[in-house]
Amino acid sequence: MAAEVQPLQPVRLPKGPSTVTSEQKYWQSFSSPLLLDPSQHSSPVTSITYPQTALNTTPSQELFAVTTGARVQIFSSRTRKPIKTISRFNVDDIAHSGSIRRDGRILVAGGDSGAIQAFDVNSRAILKTWKEHKQPVWVTNWHPRELTSLMSCSDDRTVRLWDLPSDTSTTTFNGHQDYVRCGAFMSSQSGLIASGSYDQTVRLWDSRVGGKAVMMFKHAAAVEAVLPMPSGTALLMASDNQISVLDVVAAKPIHLLMNHQKTVTSLALASNGERVLSGGLDGHVKVFETTGWNVVAGMKYPSPILSLSVISSGPQREDKHIAVGMQSGVLSIKTKLSGQQKVQAREREKEMKALLEGKIEEYDRAKKRKRGKGWDRRIRGKDFTGEGADIVIEGNARGRINEKLPWGQALRWGEYSKALDLVLESKQGNHREQQITIFTALRHRSALRSALSGRDEVTLQPVLRWLIKNVSDFRITRLTTDVALIVLDLYAEQLGRSPEIDMLFEHLRQRVNVNMEASHVAWSVQGMVDMLMASAN
Repeated sequence: MAAEVQPLQPVRLPKGPSTVTSEQKYWQSFSSPLLLDPSQHSSPVTSITYPQTALNTTPSQELFAVTTGARVQIFSSRTRKPIKTISRFNVDDIAHSGSIRRDGRILVAGGDSGAIQAFDVNSRAILKTWKEHKQPVWVTNWHPRELTSLMSCSDDRTVRLWDLPSDTSTTTFNGHQDYVRCGAFMSSQSGLIASGSYDQTVRLWDSRVGGKAVMMFKHAAAVEAVLPMPSGTALLMASDNQISVLDVVAAKPIHLLMNHQKTVTSLALASNGERVLSGGLDGHVKVFETTGWNVVAGMKYPSPILSLSVISSGPQREDKHIAVGMQSGVLSIKTKLSGQQKVQAREREKEMKALLEGKIEEYDRAKKRKRGKGWDRRIRGKDFTGEGADIVIEGNARGRINEKLPWGQALRWGEYSKALDLVLESKQGNHREQQITIFTALRHRSALRSALSGRDEVTLQPVLRWLIKNVSDFRITRLTTDVALIVLDLYAEQLGRSPEIDMLFEHLRQRVNVNMEASHVAWSVQGMVDMLMASAN
């Protein structure tokens, strides 16, 4: 009985080498996203704050505050779970900018009513209420060094300083001409305060010289966020879809970052001030390095971002969580893998590498491990066929139902030139995949020369155009080389008879030269890297 003839399966090219950088891998390691609706009513998450402390110091309690609707929830950074809910605001009030003091004992928050309230974190009792602001208070921040000092920014165009034991503000800064929606202490030593307003300015205030601004930066749109850098000499401001890096000493902007498509709403420090994260209404989080201010990574979220914070942990203040608050009311908390999880992930990578290299038995002996029967069939989730190969050819499983390719009948009956012409002329479906498939099938059948022979000026042009287009694809270098050598062998003597053919051959020659030069540069770089690695060892 004759064997069943199966349809020819299309060639699947392996994926190219990963372009993921070590920086991107670092931020991708923040996984296990926890999605919450803290307000339970889909109220926007307008603020996420974490008490900043100096390096080599750890807060007595690792807590962070999330403000949404008429409540402030306090989360544990260890468990990512809410442990306290403070909702002692007026019925019609909306809370803003709940901020925990660095000792974890007192939380202060503003509201739409203009009142500022200080709460005992443990008992949730109201310790103090200030009502000097006449319009909504959008910002409340604790002083980074002094436990009883804080600041506030309000829609009444003022910035105020407060002392916890006092019943009134200690200093009022006047000068803004519109709502003041963001502000922060510059550093623990400078005594300066930065505030951003809808009057399109950022102003620096110094309580030691009265209530006037000592410096002002003008922008083209309303200022949504300000972020002082740890050095105390630089300040970031977000306005519209731009982020300006301001040099406070030189009193001028030094960088303008335009990487968002919509308004930037929040800024956050990470990696001990070596990275800055920005969130915007386009749903994107961008990661910037702080030397050249280049984007080194990014994340996408399903809703406009209103608040953002990178929560650190331990004496070295290592990045632990990325918390993002969205317009939809969803709070996303991504967590970096723990030390034990990192070890397990590295072990999985070693095991997989041994499996792919065929050294799994050596790996098992080193680990003193014995596998049960059928372990290889239990590996799921990744197809390892063709790792390291130029071309991947899927096997024909008997009984598989496939649609016959339009050129399959010609190939079956040995009409190789006709089959190749049909594929090169076709523009239906994944025609590039079909072209690679037919050339691969012809090479396996030793029929490339037969399919390429006897061509005239018209039928040779599609072959040359395919070579010009694909000769730079490293995944099929061997295939394109074989085709090109046969074409040159068959038609080199006929050059000079057709301007179109001569032009295509010249284009092919130029593409080959470009690839050869790139290859030489790559080998030179590889040699230099090898020398550096050898000297480092």
